[in-house]
Amino acid sequence: MSPQQFPVKFTYEDFLLFPDDGRRHELIEGDHYVTPSPNTKHQRVIVNLGNLLFGFVKARRLGTVFYAPCDVVFSDLDVVEPDILFVSTSRQHIITEKNIRGAPDLVIEVLSDSSRRTDELIKKKLYEKYDVSEYWIVDPLLESLKMYRRTTGAAGGYARAVEYEPQSTDPVTTPLFPGLEILLPQLFE
Repeated sequence: MSPQQFPVKFTYEDFLLFPDDGRRHELIEGDHYVTPSPNTKHQRVIVNLGNLLFGFVKARRLGTVFYAPCDVVFSDLDVVEPDILFVSTSRQHIITEKNIRGAPDLVIEVLSDSSRRTDELIKKKLYEKYDVSEYWIVDPLLESLKMYRRTTGAAGGYARAVEYEPQSTDPVTTPLFPGLEILLPQLFE
């Protein structure tokens, strides 16, 4: 049998041995994904959005906001490092000393050239599979935000809840954070 018939699948144990080289290492279905360090615009968006969420969540004791690098371990073959994630107070049991073990309530990925396809397709399916309640994709290039939310019923997958475009004057809102209103320009300042 050729090696192509049995591709190498990495586990969380292998993941722990990956170098701390400034890149983002992730496992999805045992496949190793590596992305370079994000650019400064990407970093600004993470800081802006993260600060807005952190302050709101902390003041209301809604849970915990984490920033990358923070391992989210869904399974031995699925380990990711979202840009921002939120774990509600009722789900604090999934937070361990080393990582998050299970589905956060919210995962946010900020797109970069090297992660666009992975974030919009592969990770979206992964987060849907593991029951992440909401998934936000923030696009610094287009200055937009797509919000996906779990649906109820037989399908139980993601539905695009809303898409905020640059010209949108509607504030970003979510049932996860009642009363929070973020204006899109605040993310891209």
